[in-house]
Amino acid sequence: MIRSLFQRKQGESDRQSRTVLSGPRIPRHSSGWTALLKDMKAEPGMRVLDIGPTSPQNINFLTGLGQSVYMADIVHEALTGQWELPPSEPGAEPGFNIEGFFEQNLNFEGREFDAVLLWATLDYLPDALVAPLIERLHRAVHHGGRILAIFHSKATGPFTAYCRYHLTDSSEIEMQESEPFPVRRVYTNRNIEKLFSAFGNYRFFLAKDNLYEVIITR
Repeated sequence: MIRSLFQRKQGESDRQSRTVLSGPRIPRHSSGWTALLKDMKAEPGMRVLDIGPTSPQNINFLTGLGQSVYMADIVHEALTGQWELPPSEPGAEPGFNIEGFFEQNLNFEGREFDAVLLWATLDYLPDALVAPLIERLHRAVHHGGRILAIFHSKATGPFTAYCRYHLTDSSEIEMQESEPFPVRRVYTNRNIEKLFSAFGNYRFFLAKDNLYEVIITR
């Protein structure tokens, strides 16, 4: 839960989680991370929200740069099934307890962030959570703040498993497979611009693999 990590001191990383990290870490060049890292080195004192399973490497690296780091593992929690509501009528899709989910797992408590590492979160979340998550991020990221997001260009095939992205002091991030969640949707550039229409600017980075990156500025 993000709430419990707000109460930790910088550098503390342990928490109870059922999320599994397995397999080797695979380095991948990240133009988006390269651009964000340059800014982070020049701007200590930033508040960074890192969305994904707890990564002691990320916490230690970001705090070493003089940043404050907060973490939230929302994909695993969203897919446990405990937030689903009974269908409104026979044959309908289950509902989702959106307010309860965000109160429990992404309660910012009035904090604002300078940077959000969103990674590929939007590719795996249930449909009901995508727009509300972006709305909450818009409220929580201050003007000029940035979001680094990764999107899959294909729903199946290599590099579509849900991964944890570990930060390095270079142009590479390390991908480590977490859980076998399926990619639920593939976004086009136009889809992304519409989703983040309340934000100010989008910078797209193309890649040779099945992933591409976007830095979205508030």
